[in-house]
Amino acid sequence: MDKIKDEVYYVLDASAFIGGFETQNSLNFTISEISEEVKDLKSKMIFNQAIEDNNLFIKEPSESAIKQLSGVISDSGDNLRLSFPDKKLIALGIDFSNNGKNVKIVTDDYSIQNVLKILNIPYKSVLTKGIEEIYNWKKVCQGCRKEYSDNYKDGLCEICGSKIFKKRIKLNEQ
Repeated sequence: MDKIKDEVYYVLDASAFIGGFETQNSLNFTISEISEEVKDLKSKMIFNQAIEDNNLFIKEPSESAIKQLSGVISDSGDNLRLSFPDKKLIALGIDFSNNGKNVKIVTDDYSIQNVLKILNIPYKSVLTKGIEEIYNWKKVCQGCRKEYSDNYKDGLCEICGSKIFKKRIKLNEQ
């Protein structure tokens, strides 16, 4: 086997640093926003040391990867649950995958893992077990159960006035 093809490109979420993930080579990447999400002293030290040792690099995803991701999360409803940094992190993984790299995203975030499972991009949990099934999300009225599109902005039902919430559904229940 080709050694370069076997090398894993790790894309690291804040939970990688919080959980003490060790960057053992120079194939570790993250996005700029993660530096703001790493808040406790120990995690900040791990993060900064990895950058100082040239074992971690800040890289931004391509626009095409962000667009590719937008289509996937719009269909699954995960756009309701993912933050902007979450989307950038996944898009960076898409970039590596699209370029033929062996990529693994290190995250304990279940919403990120859900999208990675849909995209068939490997992930690794640090502090949690990780997800086992794929779920989608939809907006539903708490009272009358009317379903709303994910771009419906009002938090109250236009029919009965009850609160609208995000409901998790198994992929095969759609």
